Amino acid sequence: MGGPLGAIIGRCPVAAASGGNEDGRIGGDGGIIRHNRKCRDLVFLIIFIAFWVAMIVNSSFGFNQGNPLRLMYGLDYKGNICGNRHADPDLRELEVRYWLNPNQVYQSGLKNSQFDLADAKSICLMECPIPSEDGINWVCDYPEGDIRLSVDDWIDRDYDYYEYLTTETRNSSLQLQGPCYPVIFPSVNVYWSCQFIARASNVSLKQWQQMGGVDIDENIMIDKTIHRAINSPSAVLKRYMADIWKAGPVLVVCGGILPLFLSIIWLLMIRHFVAGMTWITVILFNALVISVAMLYYRKAGWIGSDALSVVIGESDPYVHISGREINHLHVVAVLMTIVMIISFLSSIAIVRRLLIATSVLKVAAKVIGEVQALIIFPILPYVILAIFYVFWFSAALHLFSSGQILKNDCNVNCCSFDLKSNKVNCDNCCGYSIHYTPHIGISILFHVFGCYWATQFIIACSSTVIAGSVASYYWARGEISEIPFLPVFSSMKRLLRYNLGSVALGSLIVSIVEWVRFILEALRRRIRHGDPAPVTCIEKLMSTSSQCCLGCIDWTIKSVNRNAYIMIAITGKGFNRASAIATGLIVNNILRIGKVNVIGDVILYLGKLCVSLFCALFAFLMLDTHKYKSAHNKISSPLFPVLVSWGLGYVVATLFFAVVEMSIDTIILSFCQDAEEHQGTAQYAPPLLMATLDGQGEMQRLTQGS
Repeated sequence: MGGPLGAIIGRCPVAAASGGNEDGRIGGDGGIIRHNRKCRDLVFLIIFIAFWVAMIVNSSFGFNQGNPLRLMYGLDYKGNICGNRHADPDLRELEVRYWLNPNQVYQSGLKNSQFDLADAKSICLMECPIPSEDGINWVCDYPEGDIRLSVDDWIDRDYDYYEYLTTETRNSSLQLQGPCYPVIFPSVNVYWSCQFIARASNVSLKQWQQMGGVDIDENIMIDKTIHRAINSPSAVLKRYMADIWKAGPVLVVCGGILPLFLSIIWLLMIRHFVAGMTWITVILFNALVISVAMLYYRKAGWIGSDALSVVIGESDPYVHISGREINHLHVVAVLMTIVMIISFLSSIAIVRRLLIATSVLKVAAKVIGEVQALIIFPILPYVILAIFYVFWFSAALHLFSSGQILKNDCNVNCCSFDLKSNKVNCDNCCGYSIHYTPHIGISILFHVFGCYWATQFIIACSSTVIAGSVASYYWARGEISEIPFLPVFSSMKRLLRYNLGSVALGSLIVSIVEWVRFILEALRRRIRHGDPAPVTCIEKLMSTSSQCCLGCIDWTIKSVNRNAYIMIAITGKGFNRASAIATGLIVNNILRIGKVNVIGDVILYLGKLCVSLFCALFAFLMLDTHKYKSAHNKISSPLFPVLVSWGLGYVVATLFFAVVEMSIDTIILSFCQDAEEHQGTAQYAPPLLMATLDGQGEMQRLTQGS
């Protein structure tokens, strides 16, 4: 194994301290061996720094070109974003997109039509108009030219200045060429677009016909055309991203503050109440899974009467409008049901193993009791990760909305009255759309990959510091009872000075494997949706097998990396050499380590899921308040904010639970190496730790094998 580990990080026995001082220590700085360390894997540290420069450049492009308002609101016929105070005219309170000409909406829905809904004339209003009960209501274009009204006056008049029109403009309006258009169909606000209901007002339609207006199509196509546009995959994805933006306070509380609080409480309970933590963790996990599943059932409309509504504001209770978001909730509710069943059955299966888990957690409790700085150390990487996520989410929202607003090339004949030129214009018919170039997609993918690599890097740094602190604690117990002063800061110093390149390499490997899995899964889904032929059993089997293989590879690499970080902290070797040492040590003691460590990892994993599920549950409850059900803050679905809260909670829990996880792994690897170096008798293990493990019978199995 390359020499005794005690001669690397701990205190070396007198017999092994050749060339040392008179008291048997090597170096005069208190006994911690530092002479055999040097900077490792510098190439990958340079790559990581270059990656961060590229991340900043990539994000600056998003900040310069993007506008998160595009994710939520539509464009009017001038290319302005509804709700944009910098538009012409000022649209700061006009957030709902309304299509003025119902015949254009109908035409855009025809199967072979060259006219698209984006080309239909639309303006931004405060709320969707409804037909008059005793006459006809009008919605007129933005006031300009000879119409001497301010935008505020136009709004106060319910967008109606028909009485100010000349004979020419009135005749133009009766031809559905504007500037004023009749309100014939009722409409409701569905995700900031006015969804027509193909149920024309008889009173308004009759008066329109009496005035000599052109025929208006009453086909159901008017309803379906807007519905398809609102529920297109790209529109749904934009709404999901906008949900993250609007649910920012929820993410701060449920993805940042709450998991921090819960993780610290869990560590303190491990320290002072270790005997009951395994049972509490298993019971709490099942309760949280059931609770989250019930909330998804309610939002999916399967229980209760609080199903997700796609309509913003009040609407006719007899009008039912569905959306893709509801279908997605149904899918997640089914998945949560499967998870609930599996978790319940798994909990029953591990009941007999919980006593072993308790003895394993006592190892971590002893370490935390001796090195109490480990409880608060994860706050440092937590703060760094929080700052990174604030930057990353902000840049992500701008990147997703960084397309260019360009005029469409619709090649159709249509005319509308131009108030500025005071005439009917047939040359400016096409509308505006947001166009995304391929490099924007690449930028988004790079940004997502960067998030995963940076997260893995910060977690790996935290794990390495913890492993170094615990190793200092273990190997210092060989000759004296006191441990090095402030081992956490000593370990952090060694990481920053020597091992950042090795950590960057390890986190990069995990990120690449995860990215390969993501790309292959995306390709598999695209091929499946693009091929109308039914999938055969063999193809399903091959697909499932490939996913399982990639999952196993991913799990193996993460496990090897975790042990490699321990050996990096102990030996100061590069990533490849540390991985080889750790792998050899594990192979030599596979049965002994497996018996002790697997069930402990399961309990820790359940603990992390408890924290993240509690965050998801609390996010659900916060999003279920009136604030996020109405007006500007209404979210399209709680799905994405809840999933993001769950993910952030899991990452934060991973940072803090690594104290226990890395303590157990480091102690066991150090003990196995210690026993191998001293003919089966560990020399550096603290007496209290040996007594704890011997009491459960685990230490004897470690030293004697099985």
